[in-house]
Amino acid sequence: MTALHNAWSDAWLLAGARTPFADLSGPLSQVSPIDLGIKAARAAVEKAGITGEEIGYVSAGSVAQASFDAYMLPRHIGLYAGAPVEVPALLVQRVCGTGIEAIVQAATAVDRQGAGYALATGAESMSRNPIAAYTHRNGFGLGAPVEFKDFLWEALLDPACGLSMGGTAEELAKRHNISRAEVDAFAARSFDRALAAQAAGFFADEIVPVVTETFRREGMHDRGIAIPRKLDAVKADTHPRPSPVETLAKIRPAFGGVQTGGNSSAVVDGAAAAIVASGAMAKGRKPLAKLIASCAVGCPPEIMGIGPVPAIRALLERVGLTLADIALVEINEAFGAQVMACARALDLDEARLNVNGGAIAIGHPLAATGVRLSVTVSRELKRRRARYGIAAACIGGGQGIALLLENTDA
Repeated sequence: MTALHNAWSDAWLLAGARTPFADLSGPLSQVSPIDLGIKAARAAVEKAGITGEEIGYVSAGSVAQASFDAYMLPRHIGLYAGAPVEVPALLVQRVCGTGIEAIVQAATAVDRQGAGYALATGAESMSRNPIAAYTHRNGFGLGAPVEFKDFLWEALLDPACGLSMGGTAEELAKRHNISRAEVDAFAARSFDRALAAQAAGFFADEIVPVVTETFRREGMHDRGIAIPRKLDAVKADTHPRPSPVETLAKIRPAFGGVQTGGNSSAVVDGAAAAIVASGAMAKGRKPLAKLIASCAVGCPPEIMGIGPVPAIRALLERVGLTLADIALVEINEAFGAQVMACARALDLDEARLNVNGGAIAIGHPLAATGVRLSVTVSRELKRRRARYGIAAACIGGGQGIALLLENTDA
């Protein structure tokens, strides 16, 4: 099998933090993804117990260009998180796998390039996806069509296979005989698990509240965040809500089959960041997990959602483990049928899958999701005193990515 494999001998996930994930057009809708990323990055630096000046590498990603300074996203996140001016920054983009890819690049930097500490960040404003036109640079001809379209919606279409991302989930539902009732039941459980985790305070330990504030760096212009004046802070994910099967069953199909707005990933804004450290820098600290290896693979575009399956299989083969060795698996819930198809193909007991809920309930801010998955599974491994966990995601266009993490205290 062709797979892009990475393995590290001495890379550690030291700490991670994220903003709340807020619904489309909600309280974070006017905030640049760069500023969401800065907020998460600063919180991760603080949780790691380091200073920004100690950062030796920066990788960051955002899938959609949601601000005019989008080109500078990784650089500005690094600078306003306190990284030295001399430290370069890399923009990574692997669509829904971007957050995991950012961690992969950070792990490589500390394991092989002497970075010491690396900052990995994913940030996304779905609300600020533009209404865009790509054909009007030369003006408007008389009577010519005006081609402004909603980037957030149009980007869901893969012209290679002629299917929207939802359409690829419907294709998986057909191939794996997954019914609407089964998808709704899976979604209801995702909501229940997320609400339980929220009530228990599990997410509060990884969330930094977002407030109106200014980010300053000497010699540079101020940046910052402004939330609606009626709010003091955005403190928690806004999408988790009681969602019994009976309620979900009333929602109309979105793509002509089993997928609806209730059993697909929530469209949200948010950012997540992690500090990755070399063994020397992690010594004497309490890292969340050791980063062992990753695999990224391709799969047919029309069933892009199955991508985690070959990625996980390739990863396990490379490290000499079986799925039975893996205590917890986080697979992004892009669509209910998609993640169910992955579980069935892997013969994965859903009791080990997304135990604190997933993107159906929490939301999927594209580039941020992979960082959240990695931090969440690491924290749950600690809580359960379990050894191995995997974070994985399907990727639009037909790819999958998987990351193996180890709780060395288990």
